[in-house]
Amino acid sequence: MRFDILTVFPNLFSSIFEESILKRAIEMGYLEVHIHNIRDYATDKHHITDDYPYGGGGGMVMKPEPLFRAVEGVLGVREGGALPPVPIILLCPQGRTFTQAIAKELSGYPRVLLICGRYEGVDERVRVHLATDEISIGDYVLSGGELPAMVVVEAVVRLLPGVLGDPLGARQDSFAMGLLEYPHYTRPAVYRGYAVPEVLLSGNHAEIARWRRREALRRTWQRRPDLLARIELSEEDRLFLRELEEKKAP
Repeated sequence: MRFDILTVFPNLFSSIFEESILKRAIEMGYLEVHIHNIRDYATDKHHITDDYPYGGGGGMVMKPEPLFRAVEGVLGVREGGALPPVPIILLCPQGRTFTQAIAKELSGYPRVLLICGRYEGVDERVRVHLATDEISIGDYVLSGGELPAMVVVEAVVRLLPGVLGDPLGARQDSFAMGLLEYPHYTRPAVYRGYAVPEVLLSGNHAEIARWRRREALRRTWQRRPDLLARIELSEEDRLFLRELEEKKAP
């Protein structure tokens, strides 16, 4: 899978792809990442990519010309030509909120292009006539789209077959199955008087799976009950949740 990332601060990406899972994915050939400096596509002497907004107001706005030229240049089409069917995603606060489902959706594409917004925002013509999608990673404001771009790449790449050492790892993560993940424990079995639940030491895989399912349900019920309305629950799941509700009732 290939990611093209357009930014005015390419050095921000100097280390993220040189560590851990993303580095291994690149080395194994599952991932290509190309960082493009938007300033390289500005034609004026000073390579300016932003300007004052029409109508006044604070802040600067990213100009349309360098962004259009950058996307066309990266995708290899002539100026004003038809763009290939590659998702062109503008990272900005107004976009749809990024979720595991969107990560799964994007993992199905062989190539994705990410535009990192900056300053007060981008010229609306980029949003309307160039970007095919807009993504936000949450209801807060950052200085630019670089950190969101890193988040998107990390979440998507984890879903590519072969990237994780454990083939079931991505499917068992929080949100992958609609629930928050169950608790994890490792050695020692007792630390400072705090013991690992006996069931995890039992070797009974059926009981361990049942415990993990219930703990995932319990954690989701406690912390993100809104998620429970979106997933398919078994009769055993519903019975367990009713028990939790009854214990909570005064």
